[in-house]
Amino acid sequence: MAFVITSPCKDEKAAECLTVCPVDCIAEGPDQFFIDPDICIDCGACKAVCPVDAIEEEYDLTPEQEVDLERAEAFFANQ
Repeated sequence: MAFVITSPCKDEKAAECLTVCPVDCIAEGPDQFFIDPDICIDCGACKAVCPVDAIEEEYDLTPEQEVDLERAEAFFANQ
């Protein structure tokens, strides 16, 4: 499982998550940050520091948030 950055990050991009990620799996997209689900080690450091509460565990996503996981997967597929 991985963590997913959800819609509250859009246009916010606070970036606290970048400094705490031990595996550098967070990348900046055009309107928000994305967590690479293939690299994330599920440590939760990013979730703990997110000031807009935008980071959720993949298995806790609501149906509305599933699109955020799909956006992250598409973002990294095009890297």
